[in-house]
Amino acid sequence: MIVRSVITGSGSALPQRAVSNAEMAQMVDTSDEWIVERTGIRSRHVAGEGETTATLATLAARRALEAAGLEGKAIDLIVLATATPDQTFPATATIVQDAIGANGGIAFDVAAVCSGFLYAMATADSMLRTGMARRALVIGAETFSRILDWEDRATCVLFGDGAGAIVLEAREVDETDPASPGILACRLHADGTHNQLLYVDGGPSTTGTVGKLRMKGREVFRHAVTNLANVLEEVLADSGHVPADLDWVVPHQANQRILDATARKLGLPAEKVVVTVDRHANTSAASVPLAFDAAVRDGRIQPGHLVVFEAMGGGFTWGACIARMG
Repeated sequence: MIVRSVITGSGSALPQRAVSNAEMAQMVDTSDEWIVERTGIRSRHVAGEGETTATLATLAARRALEAAGLEGKAIDLIVLATATPDQTFPATATIVQDAIGANGGIAFDVAAVCSGFLYAMATADSMLRTGMARRALVIGAETFSRILDWEDRATCVLFGDGAGAIVLEAREVDETDPASPGILACRLHADGTHNQLLYVDGGPSTTGTVGKLRMKGREVFRHAVTNLANVLEEVLADSGHVPADLDWVVPHQANQRILDATARKLGLPAEKVVVTVDRHANTSAASVPLAFDAAVRDGRIQPGHLVVFEAMGGGFTWGACIARMG
């Protein structure tokens, strides 16, 4: 018997306001056709007054707890991935912790941008397997609209706001049984030489301002396809699987072209890839759990399914985790 982190519930939250490509075309020099052709995005959600990373994260957390049949006090670890925290400090995770009544446990943020949820998931998995906690909330939450340059059509049309969460529980399982649930393997990477390809041009210790997102999209695309295919092959090898074994791929929702290219590189059929980029756009650390929750709630992802999660973001950071659903 070994201890594994088993996914027992998921939840998500989106701001009330949805912004279509047609509405974006009234704000910047773009069109629905231009955006769809290059990205696959048709709509995104934008946070309004009173909606913050913490409020979205809290709502997603509550929905994940409800799905798991738990109350907040059952959670002793919260790892929240975000690049857009409510405050420089304390961690947004502590705001969520207080809101759901989980005070006294462990709560902290992880900053790995679009890969943040994978970093958070791997961190929580390690802490559960070593006994530091028993039940964890892993959250990805962003209000990227607040760090966008709304005059830069190359970036402002790509991003949206939202939050997603999963509940992980440490369980003893039979490692000799291939149907045993839980996280089977995680792989994380970073390469700081590419800082200037995707970054925010501000920060507390440099400009004293929040700054705005800057990106060289073509270069990011090229690195993304290669890095994501490689890290998916790594976690498959670590878990003793091949692409054909997968029931679902839940990728970071950056761009439909990246999703298609990564699937082709691995020889995966498009119907095995969960896609929400068309209606959510790129929600950074929130995109993977948002897509996962959508596929769980519409019945696509079922108990026993083998699911791989993957993402790449600024840094560059990238990673993947593979799990058998309980």
